[in-house]
Amino acid sequence: MNNYAEIKVDTFKLDEDGSFPNNRELPVLLYHQVLKGSGNLAMQFESIIAGNGWGGAWRNGIFPYHHYHSTAHEMLAVYSGSVDVQLGGPNGKVVDLKAGDVVILPAGTAHKRLGSSGDFGVIGAYPRGQEIYDMNYGRDGERPETDNNIEKVALPDADTVYGDDGPLLKYWKKMTG
Repeated sequence: MNNYAEIKVDTFKLDEDGSFPNNRELPVLLYHQVLKGSGNLAMQFESIIAGNGWGGAWRNGIFPYHHYHSTAHEMLAVYSGSVDVQLGGPNGKVVDLKAGDVVILPAGTAHKRLGSSGDFGVIGAYPRGQEIYDMNYGRDGERPETDNNIEKVALPDADTVYGDDGPLLKYWKKMTG
């Protein structure tokens, strides 16, 4: 049971981009307007995230350079303003996020802030057990170790927004060979 606004979910996969592995199995999830209206969206997001077992939450920005985490999935929840983020590396997809939006990045997904409004604010968090994560920049020598790390990252126990009933659990099923 939730009292969130009706959500539109976009999903897309990102191909490897040479230096950036992205994720061969799991799609990026973009939840539009999870929270709407007035009030402190940051505190509301933090409550939802913690209630669904995601941790390591922080408030800050998104780095203005391509980077990725090979040991953790990451969610970004915009609580104020707007931002353009490039996902997948220099040839990747640009998404426009605004207050109330959430993007969930599978391990290995490169991301970079291209530009933002002056009032931009974001919260990041990670599934339980993945709060200590690595930082990778697409440099020579990172792979194949990071590829091996990505394959071993566990799926979250719950959707960061919707808990046990969330779309993440539907879209993020490891393929079995």
